Amino acid sequence: MKLLKRIGLIAVMTVLLFVIFIAGSILVDGVIGSARIDQIANTRIDNPTGPAVAAYVAQPPIANRQERYPAVIMLHEFWGMKPELQGKADALAAEGYVVVAADTYRGQVTSWIPRAIYLASTVPTERVNGDLDAVFGWLAAQPNVDPARIMVMGFCYGGGKALQYSLHSDRVAATGIFYGSLVTDPAALRALPGPVLGIFGGADQSIPVEEVQAFEQALDSLDIPNQISIYPGEGHAFVQSIEEIRQGGAQGAAWQEFVTFLADHL
Repeated sequence: MKLLKRIGLIAVMTVLLFVIFIAGSILVDGVIGSARIDQIANTRIDNPTGPAVAAYVAQPPIANRQERYPAVIMLHEFWGMKPELQGKADALAAEGYVVVAADTYRGQVTSWIPRAIYLASTVPTERVNGDLDAVFGWLAAQPNVDPARIMVMGFCYGGGKALQYSLHSDRVAATGIFYGSLVTDPAALRALPGPVLGIFGGADQSIPVEEVQAFEQALDSLDIPNQISIYPGEGHAFVQSIEEIRQGGAQGAAWQEFVTFLADHL
């Protein structure tokens, strides 16, 4: 009996120490993460609902002040704004789009999974929508941007937030979702203002194929134009850096599908 009690006590202490370690690491990483955003953002956008929104803005290489470009608001994965997002934004700008990669974590970036999970699960969608209203308004006011051709898209966490923002704002011209959380209720999806692109992996354990199919069926039932693709054998977050995208394969095909969708709809 004493042995069992001792084993039980050791197990409890181990769990407690693990919880303390995780909580402490999240706090420490939060302090470190607040400095990382300055290495990525090149613009601060005034925000009436809170602090200025940090963003990385990429412009087409040959800017013509007499021309209005279509634009893309690009949202990060659950890590926050990392350098890989800059590469994707620059690549898209080279295709002729003004791109704003916007920070929705208000200055937090992490490489620590517990911290990323904490951030993604605790940031209110309403707060993100308010910050993105500021980003959209700033972008629409730029002299080289056509305000009627602004798309919102994102990866993973950002894909889900892109969908939520399109449900919030009727000014969005199109929505791009790279393996983000979905809404399958037709009554809620009725608010979508434009066409939808969805890129998903057939082996994604967090976004099941059945959920993707239900999403597509709901869009079809509402006659909302959509292009939903499931890449066989690919897991979650299979589209990585622009260097890896350029190597081809599934992520190269998915990126090209996205670029073609933009050309068709913006």
